[in-house]
Amino acid sequence: MFRYIATRIGQGVFVLWAAYTVTFLILFLLPGDAAQVMAGGLDSETSAEQIEALRHEFGLDRPLYVQYVVALGKAVTLDFGDSFRDGRPAVELVGSVLPETLRLAALALPIAIVFGVALALGSVFSRRRWVRRFISSLPALGVAVPTFWVGLMLLQLFSFRLRAFPALGNEGFASLVLPAVTLAIPTGAIIAQLLSKSLRQTLGEPYIQIVRSKGAGRWRVNFGHALRNATLPTLTMLGILVGNLLAGATVSETVFSRVGIGRLTVTAVNDRDIPLVQVLVLFVAAVFVVVNLVVDLLYPLVDPRIRVSAGREPK
Repeated sequence: MFRYIATRIGQGVFVLWAAYTVTFLILFLLPGDAAQVMAGGLDSETSAEQIEALRHEFGLDRPLYVQYVVALGKAVTLDFGDSFRDGRPAVELVGSVLPETLRLAALALPIAIVFGVALALGSVFSRRRWVRRFISSLPALGVAVPTFWVGLMLLQLFSFRLRAFPALGNEGFASLVLPAVTLAIPTGAIIAQLLSKSLRQTLGEPYIQIVRSKGAGRWRVNFGHALRNATLPTLTMLGILVGNLLAGATVSETVFSRVGIGRLTVTAVNDRDIPLVQVLVLFVAAVFVVVNLVVDLLYPLVDPRIRVSAGREPK
């Protein structure tokens, strides 16, 4: 079991390093000059000497491998430097907007789970065939419809027509509802697709027939045996979906003009704010790593076969 946990942690560290390195290279290859952006863009009146001084001050005139090694060494100690645009530490900037995005994701996740599980159960367990067919078509619709369009429709109906929720901003719980629903719909649709497919496969397993032959009722078969085993594939994807909620907040925060990591990311990329982009990418990668690590550690508790397999791994 120790080896199982150590392997997962080692994989997580590799993912973080890979995310940092790829981001560094992509930002270097992007067209444009970060020093020019810091000076105010191409339309600024900053002289070439001043731009060169900026480039020297931030170490942008060094060879690429020197920049990478220096930046990676600082990143290990969580020192990502100051934002090129704002001048404040990049970590501090991310920390100032992080609570807003976490609140948004924290509300969107339970909405997505309830929405997805309800659709999956309805599409599999409903007694009427036409109801099952109708509900089965909804997850595909939820995935296919663009998130920004969903946000705009919710904005038009519930904010402008019914005036039930604020249209824009970060003021209070009410302002969270529509962005959270916008973010939750595609995530819930994916959960519904995975869970309904897994449920149908599980209900066809031989052990389910044995349970039925022993006289177990419909409720006990569906929820006591089938649902528990069917959640394993969904649990795996849930780890990825939680990360997607944070990474995917960009569209929702942009549509509803909310302050958060999503909007900060868009601004940082447009400004070629390298320290800020690296912090944001590493933060999202860390969320993926931690959530998937938790899911991996939960697996042995849910499925005894994994617990036995992990315990029998050669030392």
